[in-house]
Amino acid sequence: MRNWAGNLTYQATTVLEPTSIDELQATVADVARNGGRIRAIGTRHSFNAVADTDGDLVSLARLPRRFDLDPEAQTVTVDAAARFGDLVGPLDETGFAFHTMASLPHISVAGAVATATHGSGVTRPNLSAAVVGLELVTGDGELRRLDRREDPDTVDGAVVALGALGIVTAVTLAVEPAYAMRQDVYDDLPVAAFHERFDEIAGMAESVSFFTGWRGSTIDQVWVKSRVEPRAGASLELPDEVHGAVRSTVERHPIRGLDPVAATPQLGAVGRWYERLPHFRLDHTPSSGDELQAELFVDRRHAADAFLALDRMRNDLAPLVQVSEIRTIAADGLWLSPAYRRDSVAFHFTWTADADAVAPMLRRVEAALDPFEPRPHWGKLSSIPAEVVRGRYERSADFASLTERLDPAGVFRNEFVERVIFGADGSPAPTA
Repeated sequence: MRNWAGNLTYQATTVLEPTSIDELQATVADVARNGGRIRAIGTRHSFNAVADTDGDLVSLARLPRRFDLDPEAQTVTVDAAARFGDLVGPLDETGFAFHTMASLPHISVAGAVATATHGSGVTRPNLSAAVVGLELVTGDGELRRLDRREDPDTVDGAVVALGALGIVTAVTLAVEPAYAMRQDVYDDLPVAAFHERFDEIAGMAESVSFFTGWRGSTIDQVWVKSRVEPRAGASLELPDEVHGAVRSTVERHPIRGLDPVAATPQLGAVGRWYERLPHFRLDHTPSSGDELQAELFVDRRHAADAFLALDRMRNDLAPLVQVSEIRTIAADGLWLSPAYRRDSVAFHFTWTADADAVAPMLRRVEAALDPFEPRPHWGKLSSIPAEVVRGRYERSADFASLTERLDPAGVFRNEFVERVIFGADGSPAPTA
């Protein structure tokens, strides 16, 4: 079995498909008794081995669906295998919405939460920050509920968990009143304007993304997703020009030259939040489909300088990059979130599917950003040494201890977790 991009073949040769929580618990308990390992597999959108195992994989796709809304608490509990794109319509019909969405609605709730997948917005934290509770099957086969109201510190450690604490079966997410949005695209923002006005432009709407192919002296596109006040006939006036970038009169795909039919509606047309927050439509192939991905988070204070460090390499980047997206994520308190305790800007790279050529260029990108202490996205490619990554999370040792408490036998560990969280010898490494 291979991942979505086709760059990774999983070690596991067995994918178990329980049809009930009881069956899942029995399966995990049986694996643990026999000294084996097991990991959950979702939509397989990770570009690295974070979800892999040398034991068994388990799919939750055949478990009963859940959609339990609590209007008073403004929360919804959903099954872990649900895709965001399948939830948003029913959620909107109840009058509620998520605070943000990833660019792809195709990904599963549990996978997105476990890897700190995010949208964009200077005031909007990542998807995982909405989690107020988790249900998971731990290494002894027990079903355990973690609730932020009862134990907020443990929940902060358990949300972005890389699958290391157990098989998550349900996630409770905070929701808010539903809202309408519009999406506008601006073409050709001068690099000088990005450098001098980044905070102003990034903060001009609910969500702002910058797209560049590192060709020429401009940012190719700026995607602006704006909330519209929830009243009949309401609209939001936007300028025709933003610091030299001109509002597009035709719809765009984030990758120049590709058909925009896969992208969500633009040109200022007002629609529902879930039809504007993602970049791509659920019923179309996301991005280009034939690609590799990497993403690095740095402190938002360094956005302009970090961009210039990369822009100096534009002639070398351009042949290998289909597109880069630059967007902001607000700080959160989740132990392993790349935005932990720092407002962040993420530099995302959609590379060509040439792993041999991309690998050395990715190392150069990471070296260029090293002065800004980048944290890599957990589900994407990175060559930053494990001990360096671990040292950039002040609570990584606490997470290792939480893993040992909830999974003392290491049923859910894999090579990725042991290397990045525990160090080469399998024991927790001190943080820097």
